[in-house]
Amino acid sequence: MEDTGVKKILGRVYVILFLVAADNFSASHAAATGEKHGENYCAMYDICGKRSDGKVVNCPFGSPAVKPDDLLSSKIQSLCPTITGNVCCTEAQFDTLKTQVQQAIPFLVGCPACLRNFLNLFCELTCSPNQSLFINVTSIDKVGGNLTVGGIDYYVTNAFGEGLYDSCKDVKFGTMNSRAMQFIGAGAQNFKEWFSFLGRKAALYSLGSPYAIKFLPNPIESSGMKPMNVSAYSCGDISLGCSCGDCPSSSVCSNSVSTTTHKKDSCSVKFGSLVVKCLDLILTVLYIILIAVFLGWGFYHRIRERKLSYRTKPESNVISGGVVHSHNREKDENLPMRQMIEGTPENRSGVQLSTVQGYMSKFYRKYGLYVARNPITVLLSSLAIVLLLCLGLIRFKVETRPEKLWVGPGSKAAQEKQFFDTHLAPFYRIEQLILAMVPDKVNTKSPRIVSEENIKFLFEIQKKVDAIRANYSGLMVSLQDICMKPLDKDCATQSVLQYFKMDPKNFDDYGGVDHLNYCFEHYSSADRCMSAFKGPLDPSTVLGGYSGNDYSEASAFIITYPVNNAVDGEGNQTAKAIAWEKTFIQLVKDELLPMVQSRNLTLAFSSESSIEEELKRESTADAITIVVSYLVMFAYISLTLGDTPHPSSFYISSKVLLGLSGVLLVMLSVLGSVGFFSALGVKSTLIIMEVIPFLVLAVGVDNMCILVHSVKRQKLELPLEERMSKALVEVGPSITLASLSEVLAFAVGCFISMPACRVFSMFAALAVLLDFLLQVTAFVALIVLDALRTEDKRIDCFPCIKVHSSHADPDKGIGRRKRGLLARYMKEVHAPILSIWGVKIVVIAIFVAFAFASIALSTRIEPGLEQQIVLPRDSYLQGYFNNVSEYLRIGPPLYFVVKNYNYSSESTQTNRLCSISQCDSDSLLNEISKAALVPETSYIAKPAASWLDDYLVWVSPEAFGCCRKFTNGSYCPPDDQPPCCSAGEGSCVSNGACKDCTTCFRHADLQNDRPSTTQFKDKLPWFLSSLPSADCAKGGHGAYTSSVDLNGYDSGIIQASSFRTYHTPLNKQTDYVNSMRAAREFTSRVSDSLKIEIFPYSVFYMFFEQYLNIWKTALVNLAIAIG
Repeated sequence: MEDTGVKKILGRVYVILFLVAADNFSASHAAATGEKHGENYCAMYDICGKRSDGKVVNCPFGSPAVKPDDLLSSKIQSLCPTITGNVCCTEAQFDTLKTQVQQAIPFLVGCPACLRNFLNLFCELTCSPNQSLFINVTSIDKVGGNLTVGGIDYYVTNAFGEGLYDSCKDVKFGTMNSRAMQFIGAGAQNFKEWFSFLGRKAALYSLGSPYAIKFLPNPIESSGMKPMNVSAYSCGDISLGCSCGDCPSSSVCSNSVSTTTHKKDSCSVKFGSLVVKCLDLILTVLYIILIAVFLGWGFYHRIRERKLSYRTKPESNVISGGVVHSHNREKDENLPMRQMIEGTPENRSGVQLSTVQGYMSKFYRKYGLYVARNPITVLLSSLAIVLLLCLGLIRFKVETRPEKLWVGPGSKAAQEKQFFDTHLAPFYRIEQLILAMVPDKVNTKSPRIVSEENIKFLFEIQKKVDAIRANYSGLMVSLQDICMKPLDKDCATQSVLQYFKMDPKNFDDYGGVDHLNYCFEHYSSADRCMSAFKGPLDPSTVLGGYSGNDYSEASAFIITYPVNNAVDGEGNQTAKAIAWEKTFIQLVKDELLPMVQSRNLTLAFSSESSIEEELKRESTADAITIVVSYLVMFAYISLTLGDTPHPSSFYISSKVLLGLSGVLLVMLSVLGSVGFFSALGVKSTLIIMEVIPFLVLAVGVDNMCILVHSVKRQKLELPLEERMSKALVEVGPSITLASLSEVLAFAVGCFISMPACRVFSMFAALAVLLDFLLQVTAFVALIVLDALRTEDKRIDCFPCIKVHSSHADPDKGIGRRKRGLLARYMKEVHAPILSIWGVKIVVIAIFVAFAFASIALSTRIEPGLEQQIVLPRDSYLQGYFNNVSEYLRIGPPLYFVVKNYNYSSESTQTNRLCSISQCDSDSLLNEISKAALVPETSYIAKPAASWLDDYLVWVSPEAFGCCRKFTNGSYCPPDDQPPCCSAGEGSCVSNGACKDCTTCFRHADLQNDRPSTTQFKDKLPWFLSSLPSADCAKGGHGAYTSSVDLNGYDSGIIQASSFRTYHTPLNKQTDYVNSMRAAREFTSRVSDSLKIEIFPYSVFYMFFEQYLNIWKTALVNLAIAIG
């Protein structure tokens, strides 16, 4: 989308190159003219006609070569050093040649060997004195009443053809993140394909040569002709050396150490056909050793116990009798409780209790007595404190911006994003549609989507999108108001409709589907295939579901609307975009989806704000789930807290009011936690409101059940105060220690850098703490009040109503309540079975196996969080993310950002960054090109678009159509741009206004072909504001407008600049994590090598940074929690 710096001219390059050939004077038919083939003889001389489309054609008559005057000879030598002595071209022909080849020079000047070979091909064709030896006119046309060349045979040796192609095949065209061969050779795979492309005869007003050129390797021996065989320079030639990015086969480059990331092979051991990971093998061996040691230890103690039992008198056990044994067992059951009540920190085995347990037992003994005597005071004071915390809810705010939830302000990803947004430009907002064919159930291959019917339907969809008018504060916002416009006029919409200039009228005029298929192959070179925003459109960005480069097999259209963004998503511009996005999504749901479904197609869609809006919707929907869950838990608590139902007393023994109160206390603890942190200015998150209530409810219900059942286990003949005291002494220490462990476990999460996890841990820790405090204060007081209600025979839920009937006494004749079914099972069945020696061994072995298996399987967990899991199941984004993985064939943009680039003459940083001639072989851009050769490990799909390379080419004297100046020193644009040509003309013809313009610099003005500090500083703004055109495709406006930060650049330091490329398609969460890791490792190595500060940036990095060190974070937190 930023590749708009290239206009239709790019596609004309090859055409012009042939026009150059057309400028050569063709030899006439031997039969008609008696033409001969020999040295110093021309096959075609002078220009005999001009087609209606302005293309000139040569005369088909042979003539002897002509000696040029000194001025023309020097001109020819400057462009064609192989041409000496006589020539076969006039000054007019040479000027035409120079004018035409200037369109190819910006593509190739970065590799002098390629440019030299390319110029030699057309210099020999145009001006060689031995032209007739390798040029043969094969057909004659009539133009304007004159005979002109209609077709020629051009004999060129295969050696030269191969040398030419090899020197040019890897030359980059940075503006488009592509190779120059895409533009001047239509992506030719060998020199024969390239020659075939160059030799096509163009129809009127079409790109190509005005006459046919047939490239042949060898003439007939009897003809006396010889193939053109000028020496071809290798791109690795030291005298005309190309950069490693343009010539990776160079010996200098092949010997350099690659900095690409290599995947680390995991350790594994092979047993026959079975491959086992080293970790699995180690854990298996360790498990066998541990179990063997444990069994050995167990057998040893078992044998020892049996020997000791033989030495005792068995008669003593018989004499003691069952009665005495039963009495002692009952006595022992009450011993621990009695010891705790009396303050003796000793258990039944005589083992001294810990100091903490002793103090806690004493505290709860006194505290239980106090609560039983003052339940109202305890209840009101505890509630008052929590309600005071709830006042903080007045400042309650929810953070919904994903970038604020995933990374903290101090994280590396956040700092890099902030730097990128403030110094360069925020990454654009993305609105996207994916229109796809319904998969064929019979054949696994999806049907093709490229058809006349589907294209016209896509125009209908586009018409509705263009008609969107969103209301923002009374203003009507359209796509044109918010879209990204690289050249300040047309939206950079990415759609196949761009091949028709977004105009349905052009569909039939351009040739319909045939034109589309043509553009898939010639998108970079054909004028009619250029987009409405004046840039080439790569088919891989607008098509999906194809394999390789077979775009015609595509099964999906991908339509992307880039929208301008603002720093930190603030301001009216962002608000307008959000308003438009909401209307856009509503249009798709209400109108476009029914239209698509009626045509047996599928439509997936998304906007920049879709995830945030869907998460908000989910939180609203989850409110009902939370309420239902609390009601279910309330019913469960009410049933479990009450006694065994009895028809005559259930309305008194039930605990409905107590259960409801307990659930309300849980809710208050959550609200108190949220209120406290809201008062401190900490924003909440949606996950807090969705997860913490369930979490605290689970913990709270557990403790409530323990407290109530502990009170119910006490003897009823004891006073209520003593029962409460004993119950708290019995379970208070365990509840306290368990709750504090839970609080500390959540508190450990506060050390996590990810804001969402850190805030969640803070809220959860305080909520659990408040829940515990309310349970041992308010809930204990409520238990006391409920016990008083029961003793006073008052109805549950209606405590004001008292029952006087004797049948309503639930405790009549009961000294101790009967144990429940679960308690009896645990005491009489579960515990005895578990105490069997063999069962103990089996249980321990199973759980140790589970532990080891968990360790082994944990290494197979892939990092990342699938978006589909987070979003509601009925969200339209579910289908969108599935389609993105299935259809997209290009990854997210990747920027390599350079900080504090010193461009001064004294610095060598320019050559350490660039990738054209004379740049260091291990420069940043050369290393990126190398990494792009191994995309499976580097995750870099293409060479980087380099503003620096294009700028150095733009100011180069060879690119004489680019950097130019008027006689007064001001900027002079190329001849095909106003004011050099009249505005509004269909074919921009020079009007003479710029006839006195000269190149900015001569070779003598530069220092080793590099601009000086002052020259660099003065001409950089010219470059960034210059529009690309046919005469100079290297203009920086649009393509590099936001790639350079000019603030303070006049000091010789550019604070920030970026070089853009793309990641490979990323379909899984692990792909995103691994691509980020690979990019950071790559830049770290290059930065250290070049001594320049560089960092990679892509829009998704901030959402995946925490996964880079997630194992380290997990292990550290586990160590802290265990410690």
